[in-house]
Amino acid sequence: MRTRGRFQGMLTIARFNWPLYGAALAVLTASGIGIFLFTGLLKILAAIAFACGTYFMIASLGVSHLVYDRSDLYRWSWLVRALGGTAVRKATLCHSGFDETSTDLREKLGDVEWRIFDHYDAERMTELSIHRARALFPPRAGTLACSHDAWPLADESTDIVFALLAIHELRAESERTAWFAEAKRCLRVGRRIVLVEHVRDIANFFAFGPGFLHFHSYASWRRCWEHAGLRCVDHFDMTPFVKIFVLTAR
Repeated sequence: MRTRGRFQGMLTIARFNWPLYGAALAVLTASGIGIFLFTGLLKILAAIAFACGTYFMIASLGVSHLVYDRSDLYRWSWLVRALGGTAVRKATLCHSGFDETSTDLREKLGDVEWRIFDHYDAERMTELSIHRARALFPPRAGTLACSHDAWPLADESTDIVFALLAIHELRAESERTAWFAEAKRCLRVGRRIVLVEHVRDIANFFAFGPGFLHFHSYASWRRCWEHAGLRCVDHFDMTPFVKIFVLTAR
């Protein structure tokens, strides 16, 4: 298993979203100066801006460190529960331009035949953070680029589909429903889809502020997989900010 840097996850998030953190630092600097220079209402407004900027920096980076560096997310102890005893001979991993997990999963699952699919689409995926991620970390060797709704796999040909912090980049519910339908088509009977995502909830709002709108609500995710003919057989939290859903065909 690869050794991760102590702050690797947090620093990666900061790199992908550096304009936001740059803006926050600018607000902190300007408002900090304003606290000393202004009086009356302007001083109060500068203090509020300084407090908000400080909170955003501490909360978002602190939660990123907790999730990506301190939790079990990349230590993989949760994988046993997610697999639920599923015998895995053929596995599929889908991402949207940034693959941070395939190497670890190959090591964890051992002698398994893998397919790694990259659904990155510069026109559909408008968030600048995923474009930066793609530029900084090109696809690994052996990765196949394919549409989210048309995978080069035969029907019922894979034992498990992993989608780890990636499918939220499909912004429309119709796109995510199509992804789930394609995953179901390729999945062998009784096998599993493992979906890991932040969700648009109160915990992620307090962690990321307006940035939580980049995530999708639990209700939206559920509509998508149910419309695709899937059901959730297990779900559990990886910290209060990330959820793991285990799906199978109904």
